[in-house]
Amino acid sequence: MPKIVDHDKQRVLVAEAAWRVIRRNGMEQASVRNIAEEAGISVGSMRHYFSTQSELLLYAMNLVSERVTSRIQRMTFNGPPMENMKRLLLELMPNTDEKMAEMEVWYAFTAKSKTDPAFKKLADTVYNDIRRAVEIVITSLTKLNFFRPDLDQELEIERLYALVDGLAIHAVLRPDQVNGKLMDEALTLHLTSLCSK
Repeated sequence: MPKIVDHDKQRVLVAEAAWRVIRRNGMEQASVRNIAEEAGISVGSMRHYFSTQSELLLYAMNLVSERVTSRIQRMTFNGPPMENMKRLLLELMPNTDEKMAEMEVWYAFTAKSKTDPAFKKLADTVYNDIRRAVEIVITSLTKLNFFRPDLDQELEIERLYALVDGLAIHAVLRPDQVNGKLMDEALTLHLTSLCSK
């Protein structure tokens, strides 16, 4: 009886192999041959799932975004409002091994987006989504009458967005200095500084 292969599952496995190659050896080593070897399949077999290297890498990049979005959609926000907002922001940060792996790969793709329009379009979409999440936090603080009236809402959106992104970058580049505890504490301190209560 012929072996039945789950096409979608196999594409994910190949994309995850691409992540491992990128994390271990860098984007420049993410060739079709190296990724196929990492996935344990032939280059010919890989062509059944991705017709080009660019298609594979875009799929792998998009998979990072899909996983983060899926986790956020599964979250339940039934705690105190400030804790809920912090949990949402922490979901965007590399405070677990799984999220660190995704973030390391994401930044490799982001660097590639500077020279590849297809990657830039996806990177811009994701960064706009992250900014929207930050905007939701600030507008929620305002609706709850927590947000300090002396602060500029738009400026604080940008400042919080920069903090989230900056902590994430530093966690990837300097994990010995920026860990989950520090990210949590920095966000707590910053959110508290925005509130009048």
